[in-house]
Amino acid sequence: MDRPPVFAISVQSVTKRFGSTVALEEVSFDVEAGHAFGLIGPNGAGKTTAFSIIAGYLHPDSGLGLVLDHDSRAIDVLKGRLAVLPQDALLPSYEKVGEFLVHMARLQGIEPSKAEGCARQSLQEVDGADWWSRRCGKLSHGMAKRVALAQAFLGTPEVVLLDEPTAGLDPRIAFEIRSLVKKRKGKCTLVISSHNLHELEEICDAAAILDHGHIVAAGSMVDLTAASREIRVVVASGPLPMDKLRAIPGITRADYTKSERTLAVHFEPSAGDAEDVIGQVLSCLLAEKIRISGVSKGRGLEQRVMELTD
Repeated sequence: MDRPPVFAISVQSVTKRFGSTVALEEVSFDVEAGHAFGLIGPNGAGKTTAFSIIAGYLHPDSGLGLVLDHDSRAIDVLKGRLAVLPQDALLPSYEKVGEFLVHMARLQGIEPSKAEGCARQSLQEVDGADWWSRRCGKLSHGMAKRVALAQAFLGTPEVVLLDEPTAGLDPRIAFEIRSLVKKRKGKCTLVISSHNLHELEEICDAAAILDHGHIVAAGSMVDLTAASREIRVVVASGPLPMDKLRAIPGITRADYTKSERTLAVHFEPSAGDAEDVIGQVLSCLLAEKIRISGVSKGRGLEQRVMELTD
């Protein structure tokens, strides 16, 4: 018998207002331990407020934010177990990188005798060992982001919250930061708030999409993008044999958008994986001498978010 999932984070019926503005209203979601979870939504959707409540920065007006079965405001209990990387994390410009990380390790509750070793290991993990004696103010933007990430990874935090970890970085540095974050998958629970939907789709196992303070969708990334239940075929000629396509076992819906020359086919999990369905659909089209320009699986997270939010 399968054991029920263990949730590292549980947001339960949280409501938060700022004056007359309702930032979150009766918001609930769970984050499974060891998974990477994305917080998604346009500006003003409430994801920053949700992130701040999980981090213990804000108190909900009602409801509860639990981290590792403790109220997220229980700072002493969560010290060393919960780590946060704010979007605009600032490093002390006149302090050396090593001194800064040792100081932060001590604040995380790491024993003085182990603080330096822990700091060096964390800096090594972000490929910054050579920066130990360099002043923080002399680091490039990309280096500073790596050091901030090293701070978040100090010790063995069980939950790490990352707010826009690649914002403002050039593509090469952003790729490197994503790679470092992905290496942490499975070693801790990650919660990532980001506008970069392609990044979240690449890293996260699950996500919650917020809009106007409400959860409009939540679940695994596969379910949110319908990657396992939808294929799209771009055709160069028609008409299409819609009746024959809809008669394929397991197909629940088949729609053709003429302006985009795109056939969208939805199917049940019992129909097999996407490759099986693609094979049957393509065989049907080719038998009717339909010319095919492209095939893809799922709608993608970006399109899904656009469908669900204003």
